[in-house]
Amino acid sequence: MTHHDLLGGPAPTLLPADGPDATVRAALAADGDARSAARATPASSLAWALLAEQETDAVAAYAYARTGYHRGLDALRRAGWRGQGPVPASHQPNQGFLRALLALAEAADAIGEQEEAERCARFLVDSATSADEVRALR
Repeated sequence: MTHHDLLGGPAPTLLPADGPDATVRAALAADGDARSAARATPASSLAWALLAEQETDAVAAYAYARTGYHRGLDALRRAGWRGQGPVPASHQPNQGFLRALLALAEAADAIGEQEEAERCARFLVDSATSADEVRALR
């Protein structure tokens, strides 16, 4: 159970358990292919995050991660997120977005896009998590 911060901070945003990432988790359990999962469920942040994490080319990883990041922002907004507040990594449906965000930070760093890498790292902290916490989800 989560509680709203009575001092005025926003309540944590929790993505729905039956969202696109749940479909991808089921597909991955069946065949383990992230590319097929992304093709079948392109709204999933998790599928794109997995592709980014597996990619050896930094430019391609950046593109995959950015797609997952934007899909996740769309989902967060639909869930009531207003641009700030916790996005708990302990809530499994949030994990695909957070993994895409971390993958974007890493890929941005790899291609020399320092402002983007720093913005994404700050976003993780502002979401009440850390790169280490999200990295442990892999």
